[in-house]
Amino acid sequence: MPVINTLFYKKTGTVRKMIRSGLLLVVMLSLLGPGWPRSVCAQELIGADSTLAKPHSPNKAAIFSAVLPGLGQAYNKKYWKIPIIYAGFGVFVYFAISNRSEYIKYKEAYTYVASGDSSSIDNDYVWEYDEQQLLDGKNYHRRNMELSYILGGLWYILNIVDASVDAHFFDYDVSDDLTIRLEPVVNYQWRDPRPVSGLKLTLKF
Repeated sequence: MPVINTLFYKKTGTVRKMIRSGLLLVVMLSLLGPGWPRSVCAQELIGADSTLAKPHSPNKAAIFSAVLPGLGQAYNKKYWKIPIIYAGFGVFVYFAISNRSEYIKYKEAYTYVASGDSSSIDNDYVWEYDEQQLLDGKNYHRRNMELSYILGGLWYILNIVDASVDAHFFDYDVSDDLTIRLEPVVNYQWRDPRPVSGLKLTLKF
């Protein structure tokens, strides 16, 4: 009988330990809740996003615009600037081509007239202008052609600078509460009972 009681108590103690362990596991699972696998996945995703979320790079924006004008603006999500950039390039290319064409024509006519050549030539400027006018026209269109090249190069550089500057301010947070107000104010001085009017400038950050 004592042996049976000893075995019974041992089994009872083991069962109690199992019950306690089971209850502890249930409590832990209930505290974690049914969304604990999702919380782990969310942490993993947050970690992945933190590694993937790289800061906006001004150098990358500048390189993009240097390789292909407007690409840096697309990187900065300033898509409305792309048509302006290419419209500017279109204007400079048009003036460069037209002035070059006129420069070549004036130069050909001037060389023909200055050399006293009497052979046939397909250039109507030979009979329309004299030698000095042809020289002036040649120099005028050469200057305009070179100026178009210079302005086109400056426009290209401006496109790179604009992309870099926009990238610098891409993550810059400007609060909606930033206001400037100008309003009238009336001041009273203790020595003078008459009020003094003025203006107050308020800058709110």
